[in-house]
Amino acid sequence: MSVALSPANSEASLVVRLLTRWPQISERMLAAGLGATPPAADLPPGHFTAEVLPAIYACGRAVLQAIGEQRTFSRAEVATFVAPVVERHAEDRFPLAVLIEAIHGSAQSVLAEAAALATPAETADLVVVGSRLLELLMHINITVVETYSEVEQSIYNAEREARRELCSALLRGLPAEELAARADTALTDGYTVLAIHIHQDHRLPQDSRSSTVANLLTRRRIRVLQRALDSLTGTTALATFDGSNGIALLPNVSESAELDHEQFHRLAIGLAAQFGTGVTVAECPSVARKSVPQAAHEATEIAELARLLGRPTGVYRLDDLLLEFQLTRPGPARARLAERIAPILRSPHLLEALDAHLRHGSERKVAAAEIHVHPNTFTYRLRRITELTGLDPTDPNDSRVLAAAQTIHRLFPAAEIGSH
Repeated sequence: MSVALSPANSEASLVVRLLTRWPQISERMLAAGLGATPPAADLPPGHFTAEVLPAIYACGRAVLQAIGEQRTFSRAEVATFVAPVVERHAEDRFPLAVLIEAIHGSAQSVLAEAAALATPAETADLVVVGSRLLELLMHINITVVETYSEVEQSIYNAEREARRELCSALLRGLPAEELAARADTALTDGYTVLAIHIHQDHRLPQDSRSSTVANLLTRRRIRVLQRALDSLTGTTALATFDGSNGIALLPNVSESAELDHEQFHRLAIGLAAQFGTGVTVAECPSVARKSVPQAAHEATEIAELARLLGRPTGVYRLDDLLLEFQLTRPGPARARLAERIAPILRSPHLLEALDAHLRHGSERKVAAAEIHVHPNTFTYRLRRITELTGLDPTDPNDSRVLAAAQTIHRLFPAAEIGSH
């Protein structure tokens, strides 16, 4: 059935007013669609904003302009806006039924917006808008179903699994030539080894729905990381990332093309922004293929160490944590060091003062202000530490011992020292 706006200017004004309000309407559509449909509604705030909202805005604006110009908006035009977003949802295995339900929720929302804007004299115009929205909904639904089917049947699913198996073989030091052929991936003599560690995300719901939400977040994180690595290397990177932790192997094709430390720092910052939580990346550059298993183990330890020490999002190498890394090695010296700080472990205010002193050194007023106490109180607490431990925080040698002991305490609580 073909419908068109009447030539009267008053009837065209409804489309104009919708276009004027479209940025706000788009946000409300997202909230009424994916934002209101479980399990999508249980995902962290803003989960869909970056990928879905721009598509809603651009597609809706193009459709409204087509309605105002009284021309057809084809399925191919719809697909240019919708298909890329749907493809990413399909790769994340987002439930198809949930997506279609959310799309219909968005359509109902925009129709309600149009009805609220229309005057009694614009009834015919409202009918045209509603008819064209139904036509758009049909195109979107067909595009969604076709895209999901294409992704599920894509040969790239098998290739991705082959690359994952290849990465696992390299990490275990196993023969990899046959797997490389299956994955259509060339082996290189050396790799940069990255350990990626996602900090715990406290935004996840802690109820019976959390499993579904966690799965959706995990698949999205795997996809986002893979695309970021591929963009960084200009090829398909090998990775065994599970949504929380993993190893990536980036080929060292040539010295001139070797990635630098700053690029990995930007990778960590970018991932943290998209994931909404801290990201630690540990780097072992230019590793010979035969040494990949050892380097991966070392990188994993460095990433975990940086996280336990509360280091900010970023990329770390062994040189950044040399002392702390050595202190994690088991032995009698580590246990003896831990004993030196034991007398103050039950006094959080003393540990707090020691930590502030180790950060600020001779800047006593700055350290005291950081923990919100008077400088005299701060001085008293340092003296108390000396009385209990026999080590003077203001003495350079004793300060180094206390700093080492505090690091061990953070990494290995007192109850665990004897078991390591």
